[in-house]
Amino acid sequence: VEIQALVSRSGLALPRRTAIGLDAGRVALLLAVLEKRLGMPLHDQDVFLNVAGGLHVAEPAADLAVVAAVASSARGRAVDEDVAVWGEVGLTGEVRAVGRADVRLREAARQGFRRCVLPATNARGLEAPDGVAPEGVGSLDQLFDVLGLR
Repeated sequence: VEIQALVSRSGLALPRRTAIGLDAGRVALLLAVLEKRLGMPLHDQDVFLNVAGGLHVAEPAADLAVVAAVASSARGRAVDEDVAVWGEVGLTGEVRAVGRADVRLREAARQGFRRCVLPATNARGLEAPDGVAPEGVGSLDQLFDVLGLR
């Protein structure tokens, strides 16, 4: 699943928040976490999110990918195409474990991803397929460091 984001300066008093294929409430929560915990100024930015292919993603495991996509657009720094990202994000900016990490990692490898950024608690003891480097993160700060989004 590919999550796309576009962040741009808003000319409106109330910036637009558009999420296609994602829960709007969840997106609002993630944007608030980015602003409060990482000091990313989004209060005057329009934020558009889209799940490619018309899919609808309801699971919290997409949180980390949403955050990475928003930060990538806001900072003007692309995330490498061979990187897969998943994990739940808590209100303090912590990255929480998700189910079936082993299945997700194998599928990412099958799809050609070479780096996988996932919750640190999931990464511990996880057997990685050949050619795939799993990188565990415990916070959004660590995510930004691993993806070069500072």
